[in-house]
Parts: sequence; structure tokens; C-alpha cells
Amino acid sequence: MTVETAIAKDLLEIKAVFLSPNEPFTWASGIKSPIYCDNRITMSYPEVRKAIAQGLADKIKATYPDVEVIAGTATAGIPHAAWVADILGLPMVYIRSKAKDHGKGNQIEGRISEGQKMVVIEDLISTGGSVLEACEAAKREGADVVGVSAIFTYELPKGLANFDNAGIPLTTLTNYSTLIDAALASNYIKEADVELLQSWKKDPENWAN
Repeated sequence: MTVETAIAKDLLEIKAVFLSPNEPFTWASGIKSPIYCDNRITMSYPEVRKAIAQGLADKIKATYPDVEVIAGTATAGIPHAAWVADILGLPMVYIRSKAKDHGKGNQIEGRISEGQKMVVIEDLISTGGSVLEACEAAKREGADVVGVSAIFTYELPKGLANFDNAGIPLTTLTNYSTLIDAALASNYIKEADVELLQSWKKDPENWAN
């Protein structure tokens, strides 16, 4: 079993991910979606979080061998960044969504040096907007952001385009397509649901219309 499939199965089993093709969820943006993902739940499952941390560490080591510091996005990326940094024996920082309005006004907590090669860890990628903003904040403070690594991606076209436009590579442990395959193999969904689920990824904004 691949790491992608194993993590997808884990997310389904601990109910960090729900698939509901016939009774979709409504996101804060108003988009109707057949999937709801809350990877914060992984913190409560030691074996799952260890597998995620090791998987992210292995991907980062293979894809970004020159990385010098691991950054987590506030708040969901912070614990995973800490575990990955520990495995890799690297410094760790975290990036706030905006600079503090008191004290030194820091947006990055921890210490980075000019030109330090950074990988930013996020739990979930939809359009990529928030993590790419975090990357820009890190660049402003002198980091050389070599890539983003995340647990899961919805594989939305808009998200892929945003990373391409930003010129920042993205690696993920697992993805929406693998999750559908794992859900079907475990009888979580029916064969008849697959086409409906796959169609959402292509055009989520108009999927329920």
C-alpha cells in the first residue's frame, strides 16, 4: 500500500474526512461540497499523526533536500511542523495569518536568518490562498521559501493555478483522487457515487447548480 493510500484510509477511519455526495456540505465561501475535511483531528490519534509526520518528513527530505527551517501555518500547520522539524532535526518557526498589533509586531514566531531555505507546512490545500500569503510573509522577513508541503489537497484547478502563478512547488501526502479510491475500496461510498464526486473537483463553484 502506498503512503498516499494509507494516509487517505487513516483520514477516513478517524473521521477527519467525511464524504457525502448526496447531501453536500456548505463551505464558509458558500461553495457546496461533497467533502468536509478537518485534519486538526489527526492530533488526537498518535499513530496517525506519527505516520503523517514521518510521511511529510520523507517527502520534504526527498523533494527539498536543502531545506534549513520548517515553518507551520497558524494554527493547523503548527503541530505538524513541530513534529516534522523534530524528525529532521531542523529549526522550526510558525507564521501568523497577520502580524501582531503589539510588541514587536511579529508575523513569524521563532528565528530565521536571511536567505534561509524554508519549507512551509499546511494541513489542507483548497485554493492555496492562505498558505501562499504565509509564504509571502516569510519572504518579506528574509526566508527563501523553497516549497509547501501539506497533508491533503482537494486538487482544485484554482489551487494548482495559484501555486503555478506563485512559482512555489507543492507536495502533498495524499489527495482527493486517492481518497475517493480508498473510500470505494472500503465500501465507504458506492460505485455510483464516484462520478459525482469526481465532477465536483473539476468545477466546485458550479457543482450543485
